[in-house]
Amino acid sequence: MTKELSLLDKTNAVIMEFKWEDGFTIATRIEDDAIVVSANAAGLRSLANHFLALADDESKGAHFHLDEFNSLEDHSVELIVEKTPE
Repeated sequence: MTKELSLLDKTNAVIMEFKWEDGFTIATRIEDDAIVVSANAAGLRSLANHFLALADDESKGAHFHLDEFNSLEDHSVELIVEKTPE
């Protein structure tokens, strides 16, 4: 079972929908000038869902943020993923 989260704009129109797989774990860290993302299978599927939602032509969102207070494991560094204009 997945959990869905819809991001809404000021008019309550859906900007992006995120699907989280049950039991996901995702952590991020900086190691030797590299960003390391560690995740279990459910976490990888959840991230894949987020990337697909951001890439969707219908998506009005330009980026998403994840941090230890929003879906990442404790002590993770903030992760921001941006969609660049074509």
